[in-house]
Amino acid sequence: MTTAYDRYLKEILIDEPALRQRIIELGREISRDYADSPALMLICILKGGVMFLTDLMRQIEVPHEIDFLAVSSYGRGARESTGKVRIDMDLRGEVVGKDLLIVEDIIDSGYTLKFVMDVMQARHPNSVKLCTLLDKPSRRTIPIPIHYTGFQIEDKFVFGYGLDLDEKFRNLPFVGVVREEALISE
Repeated sequence: MTTAYDRYLKEILIDEPALRQRIIELGREISRDYADSPALMLICILKGGVMFLTDLMRQIEVPHEIDFLAVSSYGRGARESTGKVRIDMDLRGEVVGKDLLIVEDIIDSGYTLKFVMDVMQARHPNSVKLCTLLDKPSRRTIPIPIHYTGFQIEDKFVFGYGLDLDEKFRNLPFVGVVREEALISE
């Protein structure tokens, strides 16, 4: 049976069981590290971080709030960050005195998350840390402290499990590598 994503999928990079296991481990680490935090807030970077956030928050055993932030540095159909970051949707809640954990789907250049961390730090939280599902260190052009990493990956164009391919295929239960030849024929 052929699925809608078959023509774009080169290989499955991280399968569903591996994602599930690593998220359980991250939940344990975060629960341990924030055991004494009276005010943990998970801030999900939209849209890509949603699947990761919902699975991760179920594994965190300490009380926490969630909020959402939409930022963009990629245009629709763009394959690389422009380096110019803007906030498309800001938090609804106050962060003063809270322990913020920014939850992101993927970090490559670091520009977007550096911008987000600087903006959050200026709002006077107790702390700001970063949790990413995927880290592409070979693409880093700006240093950024990542406190929790699901997987380090090579410089591959990936989609699935929250990561989109032109706003599609976020629903896939795995992280796949894009067969870039399929994009050229479009």
